[in-house]
Amino acid sequence: MPTDYTYTDAVVVPSTQAHTGKGLGTGNPADAFVVEPPRTRTKKTPRRTRTNFEMLAWLFMRLSGVVLVVLILGHLLIMLVLDGGVSKIGFAFVAGRWASPFWQGWDLLMLWLAMLHGANGMRTVINDYAEKDSTRLWLKTLMGVATVFTVLLGTLVIFTFDPNI
Repeated sequence: MPTDYTYTDAVVVPSTQAHTGKGLGTGNPADAFVVEPPRTRTKKTPRRTRTNFEMLAWLFMRLSGVVLVVLILGHLLIMLVLDGGVSKIGFAFVAGRWASPFWQGWDLLMLWLAMLHGANGMRTVINDYAEKDSTRLWLKTLMGVATVFTVLLGTLVIFTFDPNI
């Protein structure tokens, strides 16, 4: 039996040959594991709808993690070291800090990145460990609702904070 195949030839290996390792009768057991060539797209085959969501989510985790390290270390340095420590933190301290658009933006960015970073990590854990599709759907839905609620409430508090109450 000839073993010279072109990429357009479809090679069908009966399962008994593949399981016994006898191959295509050439004496080479590796011939039992021939892979079909890729099919070309025709007008009848649908276009691929696959997106790069997982790759973008992976990239977001790396980039947001780096930015969060800077934001959180800056937050801790300012809150705990530079302004007199924990004993100085109170309502007036927060009111004075949030009077500045810079600190509102800093805290808003930290809130959004931390929540989205954490939700994306939880989404990955749910995908890895939830076995049933319905369980996975409910867990991700609940996590998404909690994330959106927390982000919206935190954003509302940062922008509508009134120190005169």
